[in-house]
Formats: sequence, C-alpha cells, structure tokens
Amino acid sequence: MRTGIAAAALSVLLLAGCSGGEPEQAPAKPVYDLPAREVRPDETAVRLPAATNGETEFSVIGLAAGLPSLTGSHAEFDAKGQFARLRLVVTGKGLSGILFDTRRQRLVTDSGAVIEVDDQAMTIKRQPGKFELGRGVRVEFDLYFDLPKEAKPVVLRAFGGPTLTDMKNLTGTDIKLG
Repeated sequence: MRTGIAAAALSVLLLAGCSGGEPEQAPAKPVYDLPAREVRPDETAVRLPAATNGETEFSVIGLAAGLPSLTGSHAEFDAKGQFARLRLVVTGKGLSGILFDTRRQRLVTDSGAVIEVDDQAMTIKRQPGKFELGRGVRVEFDLYFDLPKEAKPVVLRAFGGPTLTDMKNLTGTDIKLG
C-alpha cells in the first residue's frame, strides 16, 4: 500500500513539473529599424562596438584617409598633408543633456602623434562645433583631421561632454580604428 501511495505522489510531482512548453523568455525589446545607407565612394565602412566616455556613447561608422583636398559649398581647401574623415554617431546616455564639443576629439596616428580636429575643414564642410546632446539623442556627423602625408589613423580619442559627476573629463576613451 505504501508503495502505491508513494508511486502516486511521485507521479503527481512529475506531472506538476512538466509545463509542456518551452521555458518562458522575456520578450525582446523593440528596436528602431534604421534603413541602411550606402557608404560614400571615398570611405570605408567601419564596424566597431560602441564605446562610452562619461555619459556619451560613440560609434565610428566610416573612415576615409588620404584625401588631398576638400570642397565645400563656397571653398576648396588643400591639406597640408592629407585629410582623414571619420563618420561618427554620438548618443546621449545620461539622465540630462551635455554640451558636446566636436573640437575636443583627437586622432592618434600610427607614429603616436595626436592630431586635433581641423577647424577650417570642419567649417568648410559645415560640420557642427558645440551642441546640446540631450538624453537619448543621437547625432551623426563627420570629423576632419589634417594628418602628415604618410600617417595612418589608428585611434580616435573620444571625449564626451562634461557630466554632473565629471565636470572636466580629461582622459577620453580610445577607440581603435582597426
């Protein structure tokens, strides 16, 4: 009799543990479907993981180097060496907006030289300077650098805007370009 009761209890427990389906998974978060765009003729698509500095997320999506000159709507401008152009997407990840400054970004070459954004090239190509990067806001733009002729760009030293906890943000985040 005891074995019959034990067997029945075991059967009830085994049946209770069988759900008959797959384990429940949390539903996937919805995402935006952003259309793919063609890479510009002189540019290489860059597929790197996003990097963060402070409360700013950086995604390098394109690189063009060895550009001898730039043409804008009203001017043509020759490089002292060669222009390099990075296509960059920045996203505000903090709780509040930050003042983002494109001119703080730096490019490091294969020789270790640290190159500042070229102000004249940025102006000719009508790229932004400082702007308010709000929470969850995503902005895409180009950065232009004038490198020595034989230099190769290897790292973007990215600086997010000052945050409530880091008003200086002096260190930056290095993003390897290859």
